[in-house]
Amino acid sequence: MQAVSRSARPARRAVLRAGAGLATALAAGTAASGCAAGRDDGVAADGTVTVEMWHGQTDTGKKALESLVASFSRSHPRIHVELGGGVLADAMLQKVTAALAAGSYPDIAYVFGSDLASVARSPQVVDLTDMVEAAPTPWSSYWVPAREAVTVNGRVRAVPAVLDSLAVVCNKKLFRQAGLPLPEAGWRWDDFVATAKALTDTGGGRFGTGWPGVGDEDTVWRLWPMIWDLGGDVVAADGKHIGFGDTGTRALEVVARLARDRSVYVDPKTGSEQMYQVFMSGRMAMAVTGPWQLPDIRQAKIDYHVVPLPTFSGRPMTISGPDTWTVFDNGDARRKAARTFVSWLMQPAQDVRWDIGAGSLPLSRSTRDLPGWRREERGTEGLGVFTRALDSARVRPVHAAYPQISQALGQAVVAVLLGRSSPAGAMRACAADANAALLIPR
Repeated sequence: MQAVSRSARPARRAVLRAGAGLATALAAGTAASGCAAGRDDGVAADGTVTVEMWHGQTDTGKKALESLVASFSRSHPRIHVELGGGVLADAMLQKVTAALAAGSYPDIAYVFGSDLASVARSPQVVDLTDMVEAAPTPWSSYWVPAREAVTVNGRVRAVPAVLDSLAVVCNKKLFRQAGLPLPEAGWRWDDFVATAKALTDTGGGRFGTGWPGVGDEDTVWRLWPMIWDLGGDVVAADGKHIGFGDTGTRALEVVARLARDRSVYVDPKTGSEQMYQVFMSGRMAMAVTGPWQLPDIRQAKIDYHVVPLPTFSGRPMTISGPDTWTVFDNGDARRKAARTFVSWLMQPAQDVRWDIGAGSLPLSRSTRDLPGWRREERGTEGLGVFTRALDSARVRPVHAAYPQISQALGQAVVAVLLGRSSPAGAMRACAADANAALLIPR
């Protein structure tokens, strides 16, 4: 597996905190611009249609996409895909919002899954439901998280671009030195806490595990599997309250125990780079992370072991965070050409090239079963654990209030990590802010 570009690795997990304001601006901008199309109809004198794609990738991700576009051009000579955008993925929401307000927007853009609900409020976002339901799109073979992440109010408003999951990567050398057996599938959060404590040497600067500590999406992403496993949900059935008041408190109690034991390295910077540096320097025993980190871990020559996340119940549970290719309407010719390209990109033969080159997990079981992906799994220690975890993965809801809920929960996690609040107190503050966000008309 190739290393994912930094723009699409830890940054993929970031929710842009201006979500509510941007959604309002987006709605106002699209109302003002009406159905204005982009620069032009994109059709040249010879009938060739140009599709503009804002991809947000750097390094290996960009190279993989360029290779795929070249292949597409050879088989679809009447469609020219122009890669651009000029920003990384974590700045794409602001750029797309501004472009929609100005009435000059791309045909395809890389949009974080957590931002799709806000972006899809624009009438310029193309409904792709009929496309994914028709052959040859392998929609029924897609993992449930990949399908749910692009579905808003029962309609498919984008196609999945990148898929991942969470598991625990262990430093085998530190386990051997401590005389501890490596964890196995089916372990519990109590085991995780006890193992982290046993592997911690505060005097020697060694930690059992780490946790992002800035309150962003990277901070809360690791808590949702715990909440779901306990029976909670992000939003309650009535849609007016959070669904994790009690379960959130129980999950935060695990965080509090790690903090009390001083067994957790709290990363104070966005992106979790310091946390991973501690792990790759051999000073952290366990990292809760995704497959995007494996190339760097291998490059650091860490002898590692991958195990599924612990649970409370014994049932497999993880989270997946699909991001999307969102299509915008710039008139009949460009819309049809953009749909043709993303439909082609979804096919297993293309998906496997993107996954291997850009660091994604297979979007579908059909891709997973291809010989190319099987070879990739055999050649990358632990990669199969992340792929198999997709069978039990859940995805965050595509809800316009999610950024505010995430922000409130992120602040609660940080308060507990830093010992500023008890789990119960932190959850009360979280619930007050998150419930208020859910009451805002959207």
